[in-house]
Amino acid sequence: MKGNNPVIEELNTRKSLLVLLEDMAKRWLAHDGLWFQAVEKSYGLEEAIRLDAAAWEKFSEVEAKRIMSLLEIAPNGGLPALKKALGLRLYAFVNVQEIIVADENRFVFRMNDCRVQSARKRKNLPDFPCKAVGLVEYESFAKTIDSRIKTRCIACPPDDHPDDYYCTWEFSI
Repeated sequence: MKGNNPVIEELNTRKSLLVLLEDMAKRWLAHDGLWFQAVEKSYGLEEAIRLDAAAWEKFSEVEAKRIMSLLEIAPNGGLPALKKALGLRLYAFVNVQEIIVADENRFVFRMNDCRVQSARKRKNLPDFPCKAVGLVEYESFAKTIDSRIKTRCIACPPDDHPDDYYCTWEFSI
């Protein structure tokens, strides 16, 4: 690790490092939400979603490349590489997600509990319409892992979804 941070050096147990990891993911998500709200307030929801999608397209590529480097995943590693990488996305530390394997050529990724959507639900707000951003985000992430992977949205708000998940994506090769 770069630098000499004595506070991080004191976090010398697995448990304390996992707590730090989850906390940092929550901080990142809070920044993302506050950025979005500021843009929405200044430019409206439609423009905020457009700009958010542009940012997520680039961020998803950067995140995928960093995860690939960390895990030493070679390019074009197929669906096994994508499954592994999805587990290390920042929001994987604050959301509840699952992978349902259909066969060797496709799998379904489901976000069972989304921190953003759950917070809105607690406030009696409608689901945030994240599908437009999700289409860009998941396709960018998957294509960075392996350019052959196809991404299909099964359901994502504003689509209707059952109570046991918020969004579902299918990845195939």
